[in-house]
Order: sequence, then C-alpha cells, then structure tokens
Amino acid sequence: MSETAKLPGLTQVEERVTFTPTREAGLARLDRFVARAGRHYAGQRNYDLGPDRRSNVSALSPWIRHRLITEHEVLRATLARHAPSTAEKFIQEVFWRTYFKGWLEQRPSVWVSYQQGLLRSLEALEHDPTLAQDYDAAIGGSTGIDGFDPWARELVETGYLHNHARMWFASIWIFTLRLPWELGADFFLRHLLDGDPASNTLSWRWVAGLHTKGKTYRARVSNISKYTEGRFRPEYKLSNIAEPLVETTQHPKVPIRRADQIPDGEFLLLVTEEEGQFADVLKGSPAGTLGLLATDGRSPLAIGQRARAFAQGAVQDGVSRNGGGDVLSVDDWAEPIIAKTEQLGVTSVVTAYAPVGPVADRLADALGALEQAGLALHQIRRTYDDLAWPHATKGFFELKRNVPQVLRGLGLGS
Repeated sequence: MSETAKLPGLTQVEERVTFTPTREAGLARLDRFVARAGRHYAGQRNYDLGPDRRSNVSALSPWIRHRLITEHEVLRATLARHAPSTAEKFIQEVFWRTYFKGWLEQRPSVWVSYQQGLLRSLEALEHDPTLAQDYDAAIGGSTGIDGFDPWARELVETGYLHNHARMWFASIWIFTLRLPWELGADFFLRHLLDGDPASNTLSWRWVAGLHTKGKTYRARVSNISKYTEGRFRPEYKLSNIAEPLVETTQHPKVPIRRADQIPDGEFLLLVTEEEGQFADVLKGSPAGTLGLLATDGRSPLAIGQRARAFAQGAVQDGVSRNGGGDVLSVDDWAEPIIAKTEQLGVTSVVTAYAPVGPVADRLADALGALEQAGLALHQIRRTYDDLAWPHATKGFFELKRNVPQVLRGLGLGS
C-alpha cells in the first residue's frame, strides 16, 4: 500500500465535536464514542482527518481535564462495552494523561524549570528580532510549512488538535524551526481546551528528548502524509535531524503530597479548573459554593478566548451543580475565600486536590492568609489518583504494567 493510500475501512464519517463545557455534554460525548473505543479506535486513532472528521478519536480530553467527567467513569463505560484486550489502546490513552499527572506530581521542579525557561525565552524575543519574527510566523501559521501552518490556525480557532498533530507540530517547532520548546508549550497551554500543565509540559519535553533522555520524536513527511490521508505533505521543509535537547537542571523525585479527608460539619466548597464533579465524593451538601479561576496562571501572555471560555464554563457548571455561587477570576484567592466563609459562618474549605500547576500555585499563595484567618483547607483526592500516581515513577511502562491492578482497585477488573 502506498504511503498516501487510504486505510481499508477508514471512517469517512463527518463529525465535528462541539466542545460545550458542561458535564452533560461530556457524558453525551462519552456515550456517543464508547461503542468505537475498541478495535475501531485501535485501528484508526492515529489518523488526523481534520476538525470535521473526529469519529476516530474520543475528543473527551477537555471534559476529562476539568473532570466534568472522570477517568473512572470513562473506563467504566468502556469496559461495560468492550473486553479489556479489545479496548486496550484506548484504556492506555486514558492512563497516559494519568501518567503525566503522577510523574510531574513527584517532580514538581520540572514545572518551575519550565516557567523559568519560558520567562527567559520571552525576554529573548524582545532582544532578538529574528527570533521574534520566526516566532510570530509560527504562532500565526505563516511559516510556509504544509500541515504546520493549518494546525497553528486550527489550534487558535478551535482550541483542539489531534494528538498526532500535536507531536508533529512540536517536533517541527523544535527541530525544523529551531524555536525554544518552552515557547511552543506555552502556545499550546494558552489555547488548548484541555490545556494541562503535566500533559502539555511533559509531552513537549518528550518530543525534545528531555523526558526520556536522548530519545526524540522526529516528524517525517511520509508519516504526516499517510496519517492525514495526503492532506498535508511538507516536502523538503522538515529537518532530517532531531538531536535531543539537554539540560543541566536536576529534578529529584519527591513524595506525593498528602491529601486530606472531608471534614465533619459544614464547609465551603471551592470549585476550580481541576474538578467540576463532586457528587460522588462529598458527604452531604456544602454550606455554600465558590468558583475560582486560575486560567491566567497558565502564561504571562494572553490566554486564548476559547480556552478561557471553556475553563470558565467548566467551573461555572461545577458551581451550578453544587448549589450555585460566584465564579471569580482574581490573582489573590485568599480574600474571596475568607469573605465567603465569613458570610456562611464556616471555618472549613473543601476543594479537589490540586496537582502541580496554576491552581496549586494559587492555593499555596493563599494558604498563609487562610490559616491566619482560622480557616482549614481540605484538598481531597480521588481513589483513581491514589491508585495510579505511585506507579508513575519512571517511564509509562511501569504504570502500563500495573493498569490491571488499578482497574481491580476501582472495581473494574476481575
């Protein structure tokens, strides 16, 4: 079969996903996709057929990222329809996101290092006209590289890219355009509806050869042509060399932070971008609910309109389903939390455990003021994370090997 020949039986169905930031919409998308999570997904998942043909992938990541639907729910629905062996590829993709979360949680210095590198790269843009010109062409989709330019525009316009396109894009950014990887990771994090500090940062580092030391991902013309069905073929534009990047910073492994128990008595429920679904973890109803956004913490630059709107909608949906309340976007979280607890007459604040990223940073900044005000902050973590994260110590294989054990712990495996 030629490189551009169509895969026999490849889905030709037109299906543009509408990313509505509600739990209801996430469950509807899961219900629509789950029948295709077996052999269909395994055989066709690598094809980027364009934004109007997404029937070969789940496109669930924006809802999972904000936990409007949970990984547990996705796995349960999948295994209710398919044998574990049949849905193995899709199950592994669910756990890849979990792997990155758990890995970064045990090496938080990688997030700090990324932020520092981003600030250095942004400063370099101000002093290097050539770098600034190349960067503007890349994010504006005007490099002249077939595939790369349409993906840049698609990301900004839709807030979503196929996973394969994300790898190709990152590889071209790093090895062909020779742009700092931190600027590319920032571009993604500012615009992706599923923008996640762990998945995004570590995926870019993986392509660059920093995550798995010395192993890079090189975008190839033949691969792009095959898996886009010939839509794109960037002839003579791509680098044939992908030398791994190196860093001198060491990132020691640290223990996973302790999670808290739900307190007795009344409490304020704090909804953030990390969790919009609490019905299955809370004991009773909160005395009141407050939503706080950390979207601006993703980057020193402006956040994409679609990414911002999805994050705000996700938090609003979580607040609405838990009694209603305000959703605020402020830098200092302590002040509105203290004001709300005083209004309610409570001294406990319950929120979802915040993994490494902007939400965790905002909570850490507010903690001193909350304690001084006599408030106790309780970060509760899901059993799924407790079971999976400890296996995310090295490469993905260690977690993959323990997937059956995690599933049994969730009551989903024999």
